[in-house]
Amino acid sequence: MRAPSKYTASQTHLDLGPRFFQPVPAAQFPKHELRFRNQRWAHHVGLDDLNDDAWVDHFAQFKALPDNLPEPIALAYHGHQFRHYNPDLGDGRGFLFAQLRDPLDGRLLDLGTKGSGRTPWSRGGDGKLTLKGAVREILATEMLEALGVDTSKTFSVVETGEALTRGDEPSPTRSAVLVRLSHGHVRIGSFQRHAYHQDLDAIETLARHVAKHYLTDIDADAPMAELSVELVRRVATNTARTAADWTAAGFVHGVLNTDNINVTGESFDYGPWRFLPQMDPNFTAAYFDDFGLYAFGRQPEAVLWNVSRLAECFAPFAAEQDLSNALAGFDDAFNRALNTALSRRFGIDAQDGKRLELGLRLFPAMHKAEAPFEQVFFDCYGGTAATRKDIARQTYADGPLKNLVRDLATCAPADGITPDHAYFQGDRPCTMLIDEVEHIWDAIAQNDDWSRLEQKLAAIAAMRAAYEG
Repeated sequence: MRAPSKYTASQTHLDLGPRFFQPVPAAQFPKHELRFRNQRWAHHVGLDDLNDDAWVDHFAQFKALPDNLPEPIALAYHGHQFRHYNPDLGDGRGFLFAQLRDPLDGRLLDLGTKGSGRTPWSRGGDGKLTLKGAVREILATEMLEALGVDTSKTFSVVETGEALTRGDEPSPTRSAVLVRLSHGHVRIGSFQRHAYHQDLDAIETLARHVAKHYLTDIDADAPMAELSVELVRRVATNTARTAADWTAAGFVHGVLNTDNINVTGESFDYGPWRFLPQMDPNFTAAYFDDFGLYAFGRQPEAVLWNVSRLAECFAPFAAEQDLSNALAGFDDAFNRALNTALSRRFGIDAQDGKRLELGLRLFPAMHKAEAPFEQVFFDCYGGTAATRKDIARQTYADGPLKNLVRDLATCAPADGITPDHAYFQGDRPCTMLIDEVEHIWDAIAQNDDWSRLEQKLAAIAAMRAAYEG
């Protein structure tokens, strides 16, 4: 096995000190059955040569990786949940297990868990994860990555042999422990906790840590007035890009609370997510989102509201106008990122995407046409090099998408695209609608049949290869 990168304590979350986390023991599980290992990303971080027994030792029994965190730590944070402040949050069923260095850019990578047992912030819960929840997170992260979204990666899922009782699933239901690979787990809520306690030193310590290890082109040693404004500006830009990428993917996160927003902008923590069947700005993912606060069309607004709460944490350090100016760039960043994302999804040059005003024209036309969301991108991929131009012209000839489909066929293809890939020669695109997810789960729940999941992951891999060129 290639040895993982080695760290001193001063290069990890441990250096922040006990205000930011608590050491916790991992739960002891009666069973360890490996169900998923992300070999592609294991190779990226140098852990692909672990045999299955060693994999389970580290990612289900949580034996420490060599020269890494000596014990798991549950991270401390607060947050607004559906815009109501909750000071009783924190890692309630997960912890940070290890940190590595990304070989591409040198930023810290976290290996964090979901379903690893009780912590001081479990609030009466059992700290466990259902196997269905783990399968859903595999599907969400694999699909989002294939669609170009900067997302955490589901790294490992091990079934753990317990019968869990849940109000939103038929119970008892099977259990699992999941490990995700992520560029950090510092949330907006991480800063809110220390603002709530009026601990300005902790806010500064965390801000400099984020700049040093995650947003590494920011000067971590700058005066706090400058650092605060630059962090808010950067988080606004990064999260605007994420919201735009979700929009282009037709993805609804479902629970956009401040404790679910990573300051790096990386999308993570998938509970009641959905992909759109058709364009619908009012489509919600969470059954408990009664007022559509996190509906598909309101996600950019929700994200900006959350970043505004981050700016409030820095009010003691920076002028209100400077922080407001940092937030003001969100809309422009979103619009630029949306054009980039939509152009990428259509396989066309971004300048042509801007010329066509994709961000303004596409979604209203899709909504009126009631066209299958993913099918439109599939049919029109490649601009002048598209292999499905005739099909697209015929399919959308008499509806609201007619003019846009015609204009897309005149666009220059983006560099490196492969519209002749076998994926685009099929009849339909790879999708991830709720009925498909339930179909996959039913085979596992009823017959312990994992073949449908394997087939879907293979289809996602083919889609990813087609879009990557």
